[in-house]
Amino acid sequence: MNKTDLVAKIAEGAGLSKVDAKKALEATLEAITGAVKKGDKVALIGFGTFSVAERAARKGINVRTKKTINIPAKKVVKFKAGADLKF
Repeated sequence: MNKTDLVAKIAEGAGLSKVDAKKALEATLEAITGAVKKGDKVALIGFGTFSVAERAARKGINVRTKKTINIPAKKVVKFKAGADLKF
């Protein structure tokens, strides 16, 4: 399912026009993105939780040259599925 398909399903399920459904989806995604960028956790009960995790710096190997490289620490988005998504 891509974004267009999702907008169509939202419009059908909520009785909205596709334009309104697209605005609602974009506003939702913007709100989730903004909260996660600030470091907040977004919990949608039954669906899942978006949070920020920190990856420590580590050493890796360049597969072409076989030389050791340093991979810097960084923050990544983590998603944990809720009970309704577990099969």
